[in-house]
Amino acid sequence: YNPAPFFPGLSARTGKPMSPFEAKPARIPRLRLGLSALCLILAGLACQINVGGPSPPSDPIQVSTLEALQLEENWRAAFEADPIDGRVRVVITERELTAFLAARMAEAQNPLLKAPQVRLQAGEIQIFGVASAGPLEASALLSIQPLVDSEGVLAFNITTAEVGPLPIPDTLKQGLSDLLTEAFTGNLGSVATGIRITSLAIADGEAAIVGELR
Repeated sequence: YNPAPFFPGLSARTGKPMSPFEAKPARIPRLRLGLSALCLILAGLACQINVGGPSPPSDPIQVSTLEALQLEENWRAAFEADPIDGRVRVVITERELTAFLAARMAEAQNPLLKAPQVRLQAGEIQIFGVASAGPLEASALLSIQPLVDSEGVLAFNITTAEVGPLPIPDTLKQGLSDLLTEAFTGNLGSVATGIRITSLAIADGEAAIVGELR
């Protein structure tokens, strides 16, 4: 067996000068690799960049669609109880409030917070989540102190607001205040009655509310 001699620039098959078109198949894999790399870069640019922020709870509350309705059912039962002294009493848990906020956020095209988590401790409502601003997103923590005036009107004072390096948008503060007002006064869903709050206590993962029908 005598292999044919090889000369650079000549075709091993014909011995004639190699056509430039014969080299193209060898370049196709490189072209495909380049396109793949470009697609990965564009996909990365389309994703949001997390810029940090407060650490979320290490034991996140997992909620379901059915649990999102529990808060409204609790208020309905309290209104239908027809207490003798005319007072309405409701206890809200961290799990119920987390499910309520998660359901409301899921309904919005541009939610105020993603993956909300609620903790009820020492007179405060702590709300964790992920907030977005354009291509940036950051972990968020808002500590909120509920206040009840002499007329039984509920207000919320934000004592801590951290969203990584991002500014706190007013829409986030107002939106959460509106949702908490619904949850803590029974003015939500098909219930939509509302009460005049006479006392509100938050501790050990629960909020105990006592009020009078308006």
